[in-house]
Amino acid sequence: MHRLVAGRALLTLGGRIGARTWLLAGAALLAVFVVGLVASSGGGSGRAAGPAALGEKLTVAVAAVVFGVAGAWLGFVLALGAVERLGRLAPVLRPWVFVGPALALIGLFLVYPMLSTILDAVTLDGGAARNFGDLAADASVWLAIRNNALWLVLGTGGSVGLGLLTAVLFDRVRGEAVAKAVVFLPMAISMAGAATIWRFVYAWRPPGEPQIGLLNAVWTASGAEPVAWVQAAPLNTPLLIVIMIWLQAGFAMVVLSAAIKAVPREILEAARVDGATEPALFRLILLPIIRPSIVAVTTTVAIMVLKVFDIVFVMTGGNFETDVIANRMFRELVTYRDFGHASALAVVLFLAVLPIGLLSVRSMVQGRVVR
Repeated sequence: MHRLVAGRALLTLGGRIGARTWLLAGAALLAVFVVGLVASSGGGSGRAAGPAALGEKLTVAVAAVVFGVAGAWLGFVLALGAVERLGRLAPVLRPWVFVGPALALIGLFLVYPMLSTILDAVTLDGGAARNFGDLAADASVWLAIRNNALWLVLGTGGSVGLGLLTAVLFDRVRGEAVAKAVVFLPMAISMAGAATIWRFVYAWRPPGEPQIGLLNAVWTASGAEPVAWVQAAPLNTPLLIVIMIWLQAGFAMVVLSAAIKAVPREILEAARVDGATEPALFRLILLPIIRPSIVAVTTTVAIMVLKVFDIVFVMTGGNFETDVIANRMFRELVTYRDFGHASALAVVLFLAVLPIGLLSVRSMVQGRVVR
């Protein structure tokens, strides 16, 4: 309702704009663009240091927010005013004023790069036979694919499983909001930030030196020798996956908790009256009802896990048999400057993500996702 009222207000405002107001708004929009450009460039001065650099960054951030919002508003007002003056074409063109910018951005930053990457994979550096053939013959690429499969199974299963477990356990406990906030808190951290935190957890020092890593401190407390966890293959990959589970379990918990609370309590009470135990209640009644939400969460986490890069790059750089497709693609592109191989790896990753994305879209189209 609020969006409808706001949309009508914009339409009314756009229709009442006169030619003089158009010119003023256009001049203001140009001024906003110029000021934002100057602010983003730092006023043409060199890079500052210390507090001055922080002040410059804050200025750019504030300018981007203020002028970006003002520019977008002025752009919508001008576009709506222009559309309203087209008579019969106004009802046809009006929706495109709202969806047009979004579609343009999607086309520019998603569709065009995707098509360009596919074209590069089949044309650059000897064409598709060379690019994909070299990848198929490279044992390190197959190691990355195997690790991605391991991430997909353990990362997705662990995140969704832990999220479902905490959602069920916290559903009727005292202090539910606090408990869920603690589990959800890691979602506020970026993957690179989380990897940096966990580097201290897995940190290793030679025997005889103080162990600053939490895991080694606990491990050596019983007299055992410290372990270089991130270098100990094949244990290191599951340890990196633990970071992803720590990050995504909160997301899964929030969505699944909302689905559980949407289940009619009458159904659960009737099953209890009929003698159903709590495990049977969960397995035979609760799980089938929240299945669409589980599918939605699983596909979302799976797509994120397949594209994992930050954690591996920060923790190991892909060394010690922990490489994944995204990190290998980055290495081919930035380190080796082999655009053909990098594009081919991007296509492989896209083909791996595509079925999961289609499954997610299909679930939403069929209306099975809990809203």
